[in-house]
This record gives sequence, structure tokens and C-alpha cells, in this order.
Amino acid sequence: MSDPGSIGVRSQVAAYRQRDWYCVPLRPRSKSPVRNDWPNIRIEVDDIKKHFSAKDNVGLILGEPSGWLVDVDLDCDEAIELADQFLPPTPAITGRPSAPRSHRWYCAAGAVTEKHTDPRTGTMIVELRSTGAQTVVGPSIHPDGETYETLDAEPSMVAASMLAACVRALAEAVTTKRGVSIQPAKPEPTHSAIQRDTAGDVEERAIAYLLAMPPAIAGSGGHSQTYAAATALVHGFGLDPSAALRILTDHYNPRCSPPWSGKELQHKVNQAATKPHDRPFGWLRDDSHSEPIDDVDLSRFTVGPKSYVESPPNDPPHDIVLDPGQIPEQLFEVPGFVRQVMDFTLANAPYPNIGLAFCGAMALQSFLAGRKVCTTGDLRTNLYLLALASSGTGKEFPRKVNSQILFQIGMAGSLGDKFASGEGIQDALVRTGRMLFQNDEMDGVLRQINLDRENSRESIPNILLTLYTSAGDVYPIRVKANQKEAIHVDQPHLTLFGTATPQFFYESLSKRMLTNGFFARLNIIDVGRRGSGQSPGSARDLPDDILETARWWADFEPGTGNFMNFHPKPLVVPSTPDATEAIDSLRRMTEDEYTKAEDAGDEVARTAWSRTCEHAKKLALIFACSENHVEPIISLPAVEWSTEFAMHQTRRQLYLASVHVAENPFHAECLKFIKRLTEQPDRTMQRRQLMRAMKLKAADFDQIVGTLQQQEDIELVTIRTATRPAQGYRLREAK
Repeated sequence: MSDPGSIGVRSQVAAYRQRDWYCVPLRPRSKSPVRNDWPNIRIEVDDIKKHFSAKDNVGLILGEPSGWLVDVDLDCDEAIELADQFLPPTPAITGRPSAPRSHRWYCAAGAVTEKHTDPRTGTMIVELRSTGAQTVVGPSIHPDGETYETLDAEPSMVAASMLAACVRALAEAVTTKRGVSIQPAKPEPTHSAIQRDTAGDVEERAIAYLLAMPPAIAGSGGHSQTYAAATALVHGFGLDPSAALRILTDHYNPRCSPPWSGKELQHKVNQAATKPHDRPFGWLRDDSHSEPIDDVDLSRFTVGPKSYVESPPNDPPHDIVLDPGQIPEQLFEVPGFVRQVMDFTLANAPYPNIGLAFCGAMALQSFLAGRKVCTTGDLRTNLYLLALASSGTGKEFPRKVNSQILFQIGMAGSLGDKFASGEGIQDALVRTGRMLFQNDEMDGVLRQINLDRENSRESIPNILLTLYTSAGDVYPIRVKANQKEAIHVDQPHLTLFGTATPQFFYESLSKRMLTNGFFARLNIIDVGRRGSGQSPGSARDLPDDILETARWWADFEPGTGNFMNFHPKPLVVPSTPDATEAIDSLRRMTEDEYTKAEDAGDEVARTAWSRTCEHAKKLALIFACSENHVEPIISLPAVEWSTEFAMHQTRRQLYLASVHVAENPFHAECLKFIKRLTEQPDRTMQRRQLMRAMKLKAADFDQIVGTLQQQEDIELVTIRTATRPAQGYRLREAK
């Protein structure tokens, strides 16, 4: 923690607010708020000077208003002494000289305040403080004259139910240490559970469920199997960790090969109690008895969809989803017009690249069919494509092909390149009704998402987002000075074919970007390395069949009115019955994934899954228009292709989130550590090499190592070198 005296009260309050935490002014050298209505106060940076004096103490508002920041207040020496044994690790620990390390800070969505007192004396032992509470922090001054430490480090993110259980266990340990015998409280069952379960029935059902689970076998995912078993007991059946350990030891461990040590089993139980889960607490306990016990579903624990899996940290070896890799080439196969344009591009580009050729052809088909076709649910062909391509990859030629096609069919006025401003995009659509923008500077547009803290409606990303969602609606243009009447664009269509440099794209990723509506609607294609060079052709020498189809689309104008007042009435493209069934199946699956992400508080996953089905339906529509422009029909092959493409996009987005987006600075350093090991052929690296690469102080480095070892992400190894053995670390393999 920083020196509390090195920064003034107002400056520190501003620093807390920049971390999305709200503060309340307290009376000097007091814990009492200045105002009685403090729970409702939300002081922004611009108002700090008005509400805080230089002598005020500072209270952090806890719980929901501050992004679920919570404080575990250790009110006695025994609680401080035992805290490391019972509470989840967190870098955020504060106190004051006479009570050091007496506050542990976490982010725990949904946590509620709980107080634990000594049953004999009534004095406070430990308190979990959340919504409705505030805690004094530095640079405040205690009534005794001591200075509180400021909260500088990032609190660990933990599950609320797990944190509450850990705090209760700590309180019980303190009480036991004081010589008081207590009976551990059983988890309170739901109403449905009361109706179904009698005393002891939960444990009997848990044992029966456990016996149906596969045992841990060395070399066959043993860590995962044992973690799944522990999770079923602790989280699924809501058993006390001590009861779960006993059942694991008596009924599961004898079947494992080789059996686990008591310490290893205890660690698995601790993991199950401290890791977030995608199902509600007690979901197996409260489930119906009618489910056959000999058909145990382990998909929620170990083998669920790659994009959202509840698994131990070491299977895969670290807490990230598997990389789906670049889009398989077979997903670039779209029959008809798209394939024809791709073939021309690949045959004539100086450095042909199939990913870039695909993006260019899909963007062209998206634009040509804009305002002319729709699905039965009124989805349009407007598509936002982002190709990740390094300099020299050959990204210019597909844009030239599109420009030449539109020029030769008389539609060059609908072409745009760079975005000058959001207003410029609007003005272009007023002139033409539909636009194809081919932007080579998308890095800057994406950075605006992170920089636009005020979420300006006029920022380019927000203009693009609004236009995307208005493709089937009437879009109002901003009112200018001296403008006599409002201007609207009826069913505006904008297709975007943008490119960005992979390095800058990955560096700019953030949780804010991944949860932004504009980013969620991007189809991101990593085009890989530059293709082999060849003698280039001219983008002007276009085949007659390509121009003929493009002119057909240009002449196809379903609707009424003249150019300025044209009202499109797009052709509704039907789906075959089996295609409709396939889309319904995808919708149900993505809704299930969305619900799991929502229950777990995973905003990134929730955003990604919310758009998967919509992406697939749009892509299937474009597939149908490419395959048969005269009588397009969404067929089962179109849906199967679009589903695989959209699912790959979602999994890729979630992978990027797991690798590049950290919840806090400490998590970011852990991800960097793991990434360094992942880049090594044997996933092993010497300690001194890692320290140089990480550029951290030894104490900070050791804290990361300790956390990753505790999570079983890494293991300490001895590495042979040319001179002498060296200490190093390796990503753990599954048992």
C-alpha cells in the first residue's frame, strides 16, 4: 500500500472513483458520515471538491454501487492470525499500525453483509461488509491519530457464496480456538428441498451420485475428475467442506489410481469452495429425484463447450479457454457469386490471401443485397468485417476489386474509405441510402471504444452500432443549425470491410471493448501470413459473369418511390423446414450459454453468446443470395455453414478475452506469466528468464508464483543447463 500521507484527500477520492468506486465524506478522525443520506450519495469526480474538505476522512461505499467491492473486516487478533488459512488470496489488504492487515478486499457480485460474533461475549470476530456499508480507508485518520492505509492493489474476484462460506469458517475457527464448542450450521435448504429431503438424505444422494462418477486415473484427466467430484459435493449438493472431504476420502478416493493424499483431496475441496461456478449453489441438492443416478452428467464440470467450461485450473493447464485457431479454410467456401469474386481476387492479387479475398467478396455481396432482401424475422445483409492483416499481406487488392466492380456498374458513389467522423457517415447515407466502407485504419476506431468514457452518441463506434441495429428501421439524422425539417434515412444499409494490424488490435483489447455492442457485431478474421507472390493481374479486367450478377443486384429495386423518397420493401428470403429447425436448435443452445454466463456474472461471455445466433442468420442469408441471386432460399447447408462460422467467431472472442483481458492488474500479470510458459515448446522456463521477461520486483514475482502454484497452474521444476541446474516453472499437466 502507498504512503497515505503522500496524496491529499480529494486526489485520493478521485483515484478511487477512477477505479469505479464511490466514496462518502466522513467527519474528521471519525467513522461517521457527514450526511445521514450517505448510502444514496454518488459523488463524481467533478463534485469531489464540493463534498470533501481537505480534513475529511474517506469511506468507501461497498457492494453494488462500487462494482461489488466488499471488505472482510477482521475485528480480532485471532481472525487476523488465521485469515491466510481460511480466506481466498487477494493482493488488496489494508489496515493501520495497531491493526495491520485487518481488512481483506474482494470483488464478489451479489455478496451480502454478514456479521459473526463470539457466542459468549457478543464481541465482533469478523464481518463481511457489502451493500449498505462503508469502510474507512486512507488517507483517513483514526480517532487515535493513526493513518489508515490506502487501497491501492486490485481486489481478487471471487464467488459471493464461496467468500461467505470462507468467512463463516474463519469465524468458527476463531471461536473454536477460544475454547467454545459450536455446531456448524447446515446450509438452509430451499422450499422445494424441504419438501423432498429428510435429514441425512442429501448426503446419501451425494454419495450415490459420487459413486456413479468416474474415478481419477493417472494420465487420464485425474485432476479434472477429482475437481468435478469435489464440486458436485461442495457446490452441487451444498455440503459443508468437512463433510465433502469425508465423503471424498471414504467413497471416491479408494477407486482412484493411484489414490490421492489427504492434503491433495483437501486442496480439491478448497478449490471447489473458492472457484466461481456456472450453476447455482445447491443445484444437485435441489434437483428432482426423478433423474436417474446412473446417468451422471459431467458436462457441467469437465467437458462442456470450449468457450465456457467449469474446470480446474490445470485442465487446460491454466484458466483460459482453448484457442479455436484461425478460421478453417473450408469456412471460406461460399458458393456462387462470393466464390467467383474470391477466385478472381486470388488469381490476380500480387500476394493472394484467401482470408482477405473472402472478406472482400462477402462485403461486396453484403452491400449489393442491402435494402433488397431480408429474413422472415427482418434481419438484413448488413455485415461488419474486420480482417486482422499485417503490412504487406495484400489487403489492398480485394478493396480494389470491390471498387472496380461498383465503378463499372455505376455505384461508385456508394463507396467510402476512412471515417472522418460519425456525422460524415450519416451524411453519406443521406446521399445514397447504402454504403460500403473499406477502412484501413480500424485500429483507431476500436481504440475510441476504450477512450470514450462518456459513451458519446456521436462517436464513430456508436454511430456504426446504431446504424447496424437500424437496418430495418427509420434512422433519424441529427438536426443541424438552420435546418428546417428533420431528415431520416429509411432502412439504411452500411457494410464495413475494415482491416487492422494484429499486434495493435490485441494490445487494445479490454473488457470494455469486448462488451461493447459494436465490437460484438464484428466478424473478426485473422488472415495469417502473406501468401506467395505471383505476377499480378489488373483489378479492372473483371469477368463478365461477375459484372452481370453485380448489375442484376443494382437493377433489382424492390420498393416504391423516387430516389430521395424511396421506400424499400425487401424480398423476404424463405428458409427450408430443416434450415428453420437448425436455426431454432442454435438459438436454444446459445440461449443456454447466455443464461450460464449471466448466472456466473461473466459479462464478456454473455455479450458474445447474445449475438451468435443473429450472426449465423445474417451469414446464412448472404450465403443464399450468393448461391442463387434470382431465387434465394436459406437451405440447411447455408445454416450449417453459418452456424459453424458464427460459433468459431464466438469461441475466438472468448479465447481472446481469456488471454488478453485481465480483471485487474494482478490477474494481468498472471496471464502474462502463463503466456510466457505457453510460448515455450516444453511449457517450461527458467526462473531468471521469466523474471527478466516479466520485469517485476522479486516480491511481486513471488506473489504471482505463489498464486499460480496454489491454483495448480504451474509447478516448480529443476532445469538442466550447460553449467548448473536452474530453478524453473512448468505448466502443470493433467494427472
